[in-house]
Amino acid sequence: MSDYVDLLIIDNDLALDPSHQPLLVDDRACIAQDIAHMIRDSGLLVTLVAERDRLRQRDCIQQLELLVEDDQRLVPGTARITQQEPGVYLVTAKTLKFGSIEVSL
Repeated sequence: MSDYVDLLIIDNDLALDPSHQPLLVDDRACIAQDIAHMIRDSGLLVTLVAERDRLRQRDCIQQLELLVEDDQRLVPGTARITQQEPGVYLVTAKTLKFGSIEVSL
């Protein structure tokens, strides 16, 4: 039995199976999806992408890392956000029970 279960969201919409029933996501994938939604809902990602000053970008990344760190399902101190290319960021962290997660934003 899974510890965490949620509806799978793809492209801001419910993912459905061939019989039009919602698909579920559990445990590690559920945590990753929750983190992606938490970051998007915070509005900080839009600020980060729009910011040109390197110091302010770093400040925004730090705020996002602290936001991710608040999730009780993660090992404290393991959340990292790195820029992959302009406008694309990778969030990595370790969960308490399910290993590492990665979320691309």
